[in-house]
Amino acid sequence: MASLEILLLGGFQLRKGDQAIDLPGRRERALLAYLAMPAGEARSRDKLASMLWSERGDKQARDSLKQAMLRLRKTVEGIEPAPLLSDREFVTLDPAAVSIDVAEFERLTGEGTPEAALRAMVLYRGDLLDGLEIRDPAFEEWLLMERQRLRDLAREALANLLARHMADGAHDQAAPVARRLVGLDPLREDAHRALMRIYAEQGQTALALKQYQTCRDRLRAELGVKPETETERLHQSIQHDRSSPRQSTQDSAAPVESATAPTLKPSIAVLPFANLSGDPGQEYFSDGITEDIIAGLARLHWLFVIARNSSFTFKGKAVDAKEIGTRLGVRYLLEGSVRKAGERVRIACRLIDAGSGLHLWTDRFEGTLSDVFDLQDRITSSVVGAIAPRLRDAEIERARRKPTDSIDAYDLFLRALALHNTVIYEDGREALRLLDRAIELDPDYAAAYGLAAYCRMRQRQRGWVDSTTSEGVRLARLAARKGQDDPDALWMAGVSLAMLIGESDEALALIERSLGLNPNSAGAWLVSGVVRAYAGDSATGIAHFERSIELNPLDPLVYIAWYGIAFAHFAAERYEESSAWLDRSLRALPSYLPALRLKIAICGLKGQTQEGEKWVERLLAVVPDVTISKLRQHYEAGIRRPDCRDRLFSGLRLVGLPE
Repeated sequence: MASLEILLLGGFQLRKGDQAIDLPGRRERALLAYLAMPAGEARSRDKLASMLWSERGDKQARDSLKQAMLRLRKTVEGIEPAPLLSDREFVTLDPAAVSIDVAEFERLTGEGTPEAALRAMVLYRGDLLDGLEIRDPAFEEWLLMERQRLRDLAREALANLLARHMADGAHDQAAPVARRLVGLDPLREDAHRALMRIYAEQGQTALALKQYQTCRDRLRAELGVKPETETERLHQSIQHDRSSPRQSTQDSAAPVESATAPTLKPSIAVLPFANLSGDPGQEYFSDGITEDIIAGLARLHWLFVIARNSSFTFKGKAVDAKEIGTRLGVRYLLEGSVRKAGERVRIACRLIDAGSGLHLWTDRFEGTLSDVFDLQDRITSSVVGAIAPRLRDAEIERARRKPTDSIDAYDLFLRALALHNTVIYEDGREALRLLDRAIELDPDYAAAYGLAAYCRMRQRQRGWVDSTTSEGVRLARLAARKGQDDPDALWMAGVSLAMLIGESDEALALIERSLGLNPNSAGAWLVSGVVRAYAGDSATGIAHFERSIELNPLDPLVYIAWYGIAFAHFAAERYEESSAWLDRSLRALPSYLPALRLKIAICGLKGQTQEGEKWVERLLAVVPDVTISKLRQHYEAGIRRPDCRDRLFSGLRLVGLPE
């Protein structure tokens, strides 16, 4: 029985039964919230100190953490079972001693039933830790990302609930759901359309037309686009019915084409980093960092980067982000600062949406001046590697918001990119359909060929389609030929050839060329690790997986890299290490098939039959018809060392996986 209730959604509350417990310190509240997400995960004291006191020195940060822990322990003193567990290195919140609204909200949204969605939305009282401000870049970034993640879960639950009510004709139940969805996501057109339909059918035509105007004005102000064709048709239909009530909606709905400007590459300007060192002699260093970042971003084939001479015209000037974006004609701005204290250098960065002025990402990077040029290179590499996925995420979201009748090849590619890595069969098919359209629009679109080959490879790996090898190879060859200067096309082509037909040498040559063009690509480092681990080069494979994680530490697909590290240990017959990494991967995605299969094999090789049988049950729940013969087809090409394949199949067989 949980002794303590922690409420984080809509603000911070701490309760024991019906009694509220006062925890006044903002950082103590932040500390408890961080430990609660998720509870049960051991957090190192160094990590906690750097998360909440990153602006202080290491010793001072550790001392601050110690004092915060003392105050936190005093607050929950006497509560049994004790919620806080700690030793000299780690702190853990005991999940058996606490109930946490975020954990229950995540569980309910994962169920997918209307009843669970309703209960989840009762719990979702507002944004995570609403009203709690901790002016620390590391904590702010974590909080921003977690708020967005939970908000996305709430939006998805509301959207599914709304669709169910509208399909059932339960408009009285649908209306409050649609209003709440619009409140969470004012740009969600399907929710606006639902309210327009509900109001119109209730005879409240004025409200329906006002809802359309609200939708149109928000889209114009925030995205600079018109409503989707479906919204325009519904609006026209409601207007027609208002003037001619006896004529049916269907008869009055004439198609309206929305005109939008053609999509261009995403564009960014890197503004001169501010020198906060108090020493004008350090100006060269901050300017050098800026110039190196411009050069690094310019390697990204899909990104248009404003040249140094243009962005440096704003040096030392206090100009509004929107004005700079308008004058330079860019969607994004990167700004930052350099602070030197003794032998330490700290670089702070912010990625800004120039249209709205919103901060999309913040981070900081530190090092010593023992080798200033090496530090400069490492910081540049880290910044560019961190920015690239944030820009991709922002562009994917922008593409989703655009009217479906105005997308071009690049937007089709982005939509496919958002779908291709899910574990849902229909998403994979839709991704390929979008890529086929992109290639029709632009037959020389190398990255689209590469992603299509990659999707075919993933289909084969998941056992969805047996006949994708030849088509996947054809697409990979086209991607390699058309994308000789496109790093994304090259690494996707390379890993596809390795996994589909075992061309490891050719694959590594393509991936190395990709890294030569863009050494900060987390994706290229990841697949380099995969190909090397499958070829038996465990040490290099692990190093490349670690580099991928370093460049994109918040990647929601990081479980793939964790699995890769596990496989590299397996190939080297280090089963304990492999099993530990597989546990991390499966905690992130319990249905991840490669990790499940490898976990079963290790149980078999270690003689842990009973545990292995439990993992087999989980695997069969995901893929009921899995057999060793089918897996042999899957692994035959990718795993180059016969002894490694034989050990894998032997382990699977020992636990009882059917032949």
